[in-house]
Amino acid sequence: MQLRTTAIVCSLRQHGEHGVIARLLTPENGLVAGYVRGGRSRRIRPVLLPGNIVQAEFRARTEDQLAGLTVELNRSRAGLYDEPLAAAAIEWACALTAAILPESHGYPRIYGALDGVLNAIEAAPSARGWVVALLRYEALLLRELGFGLDPETVTLPEQEAEWPAILAGFGETGHFLGRDLLADRRNDVMAARERLIERLKRAA
Repeated sequence: MQLRTTAIVCSLRQHGEHGVIARLLTPENGLVAGYVRGGRSRRIRPVLLPGNIVQAEFRARTEDQLAGLTVELNRSRAGLYDEPLAAAAIEWACALTAAILPESHGYPRIYGALDGVLNAIEAAPSARGWVVALLRYEALLLRELGFGLDPETVTLPEQEAEWPAILAGFGETGHFLGRDLLADRRNDVMAARERLIERLKRAA
C-alpha cells in the first residue's frame, strides 16, 4: 500500500521509545493510521498536533500491515493552542473523529466539515463564530454513521442563536454520542467534550 495525500491530524498514541502511531483523516480514504518514526522528536512533534494539515505519505508492504508514515507540514494551528477554548474545541473535534470513524472508509463530507470547523475556529475572534459549526459537525457524524437525529425532537440552533439554545443542542447531540457511538469509550473520549462544554458555559 502506498498513499500520498493531504490529511488532518486527529490523534496520536506513543509507540516504542521514540515513535507514535498517528491517525489522520484524509479526503478520499477516510481515517488512516501510520507509524511515524521519531514522532516524539522536537522536529516532528509540532507537525503532528491535532488539527494541523499535513502532506502525508503512507507505505506498507500489505494492506493489513500498519503503514510507515512520513509527514510534512502544510498548515499549522499551533497558535490556537494558546487559547484554552479554541484548544479544547480542536481537541474534542479531532478526538471524536478518531474515536468513531472506521479506518479506510472514505467520508468526504466529514473531511470537508471537519476542515470547515477548524477553519472557523482559526478565523473567529470568539467561540460564537464557530460553536454552532462544531455542534452541527457532531450531528453530521451521527447521521453519516447511521444514528441520525430525529428532526421532530431535536432542532439544531442557527448561528445567531442564544447560548441556552446552543448548550441545549450540545446536550442533545451529547446524549446520542454517548449512547450510540462512544458507549464503550465514554471516559476516554467524552472527557474532552466535558472540558469543552465547561469552558463554553463560562464563556456564555
